[in-house]
Amino acid sequence: PSFHLTNVHPFRLSTNLTWKQNAKTIAGGNDEGYKLNQLSKPNGIYVDYQQQSIYIADTDNHRIVKWKLGDKEGQIVAKESRYDCLIYPINVVIDKNYNSLIICDRENKQVIRWSLENPQDRQILIWNISCIGLMMHENGDLFVCDNEKNAVKRWRKNGEKGTIVAGGNRKGRNLNQLNNPTYIFIDREETVYVSDCENHRVMKWMKGAKEGIVVAGGHGQGKSLKQLSYPMGLVVTEVGDVYVADANNNRVMCWPLGSKEGRVIGGGNGFGEGSNQLWVPIGLSLDAENNLYVVDHNNHRIQQFEVDKY
Repeated sequence: PSFHLTNVHPFRLSTNLTWKQNAKTIAGGNDEGYKLNQLSKPNGIYVDYQQQSIYIADTDNHRIVKWKLGDKEGQIVAKESRYDCLIYPINVVIDKNYNSLIICDRENKQVIRWSLENPQDRQILIWNISCIGLMMHENGDLFVCDNEKNAVKRWRKNGEKGTIVAGGNRKGRNLNQLNNPTYIFIDREETVYVSDCENHRVMKWMKGAKEGIVVAGGHGQGKSLKQLSYPMGLVVTEVGDVYVADANNNRVMCWPLGSKEGRVIGGGNGFGEGSNQLWVPIGLSLDAENNLYVVDHNNHRIQQFEVDKY
């Protein structure tokens, strides 16, 4: 298989950036369901800045939905059929070079390429992997989080066997171990950031490193500004500030580079369906204008937190 990503946004955010606390619902939010204006337990998202669209892993509906910003309903671009199974897809990215989706097909334990031009054109890229986190580097490599193996693996664009770039030393809390890793972010230097979910921390693994360093959380499970509770989606800026969906605390946090604690930038007002609330935030992304997109998993919606001030 061949991988290539052309749509990389260099996140150059000010550490003092803030967002409006009342978010807009830009997809779903019409109760749980399978209609085109509904979602069911969504997970990963991919923001396409050029097309002003987001691609959503609509997990419990077994489909990928494209939702143009401002539209009242989405468009199904990949789904289970009588001939092909797409069961609980949990994450998605776009390969613009091939005009295709790359999907973590969770229940089938595979990563697949799904053509946007011809939905019958599909290719299994990776077999037998318990995939959650997924990201393509601008050099064409594909990085996948295998949470059952407690490892992050890299597949070169020439299709060679995946190699471990973080974890892989059984489940544990040591600096060379992970415990149920979920979402990942890869920077231009191929540094791996991973939400080490059941260790309630975010780890940073430099290219070639044998162990990681803690860059967020790491003080046990909790809701203080020094703690996380089941971290999920990640975005990291060029200067190393970490943005993380703190799922069980129903908030999104920013941990500036070198900081001992984070700050709440969205949610954190208890779980609920209010515009200033989240209920198990999972996926996380930013657009070219630094608006923040959050997958509000249990509310079956995607929330947009607009930039307030720089």
